[in-house]
Amino acid sequence: MPTASLQALLKHSIDYAGMFPPCSLDLEPALQNQAEYVRSPDEWMLGAFVLSVEQFDAAKQLLPRFDPLHPLRVAALGPRTENADAFLAALEKADAAIGSLSKHNVDLVSISHLEMFLPHDNVSPARTGLALLKEARSIVGDLPVFWEAPPDKAEQTIALVAEHNSDADVASFGYKLRTGGVTADAFPTSGQIAGALVAPATHQVPIKFTAGLHHPLRQYREEVRAKMYGFLNVLGAAVLAAEHRWDARQTSIMLED
Repeated sequence: MPTASLQALLKHSIDYAGMFPPCSLDLEPALQNQAEYVRSPDEWMLGAFVLSVEQFDAAKQLLPRFDPLHPLRVAALGPRTENADAFLAALEKADAAIGSLSKHNVDLVSISHLEMFLPHDNVSPARTGLALLKEARSIVGDLPVFWEAPPDKAEQTIALVAEHNSDADVASFGYKLRTGGVTADAFPTSGQIAGALVAPATHQVPIKFTAGLHHPLRQYREEVRAKMYGFLNVLGAAVLAAEHRWDARQTSIMLED
């Protein structure tokens, strides 16, 4: 039985992204895995199933693998776009797909949140980042959303999200940090991650992580020829940075441990 502190740290904290590297499974075997995981004794750690909105219709056919006591919780993944207009158009389509899947069988499936990349021109004079987030809120309503931006724009994006949340009735926008990939150059520095951990604690912004956290502790992996961050290092550093008001330097030390 895990300790109470470990349960508090990891409860529903690990989303399953079986359709993405390194597994890169097809939809059917990935959902079959999820159906087994939700019935596992370790289910308490399991979060949602990461699923692209383009796959929603196909996923409807596989919902009988779940049941009301073991439903499918989906982390909806929206497409990446290059400008504000394309972003808003894609967001409207994603919201429609989310509504369709949510209503398909309320006993078997629910949407936990949406994840989507903010376009690079989100701070253009024509449409400021704050205005873009307000337009996004008018589309998705109260659905929680984690907005991804590159690690070097993390603190700027977190501050922007915090400003938006301060004027919202429900502060349900958060930040998504990419902590790795399939090549060494996809991994941010410990300083970049540390800055992205300290800022949400300062601004009270939810944060989630994606990519590169396949192991509990930091370690060198030959397949990427780089050190991959451990999910215990990152989650632990995030909690301690918030609780003890660590700065980025102290947070980096734990990330590199």
